[in-house]
Amino acid sequence: MDIIIQSLGFKASDDLENLVRKKLSTLKSDRIVRANVVLYKGPESAPEGDYCEIRLEIPGNDSFVKKHSAQFETSISDCVEVLTQMEKKTKDKRIDARQAEVLAIQDAILEAGEGQDEVELEDVVKPARS
Repeated sequence: MDIIIQSLGFKASDDLENLVRKKLSTLKSDRIVRANVVLYKGPESAPEGDYCEIRLEIPGNDSFVKKHSAQFETSISDCVEVLTQMEKKTKDKRIDARQAEVLAIQDAILEAGEGQDEVELEDVVKPARS
């Protein structure tokens, strides 16, 4: 996974960039192509003025999170936590869809198998995906 870090209005320290890389490395997904991280400070009047935006480029829909807090470290941790939950939810949906498709295929094979000698898998799979 490529990680691109931008800091707007200030120079991010190496420690802060290493923290971003360390936190993003905890995301366990082979589907993530790139992570775009933008760090910036909000208006001086805001007590929680350190913002972190993370966009994960994934085939299909990208995941985007924006958090702010009093320190960048907290903002980064909050973003990664939300992204972890989003990835888990997406993975669970993909698994549930695959399992539902398998059950539909098995049911179709059982129904078709009673009256026929042989069942073509292509005939069963195409209607299940419609």
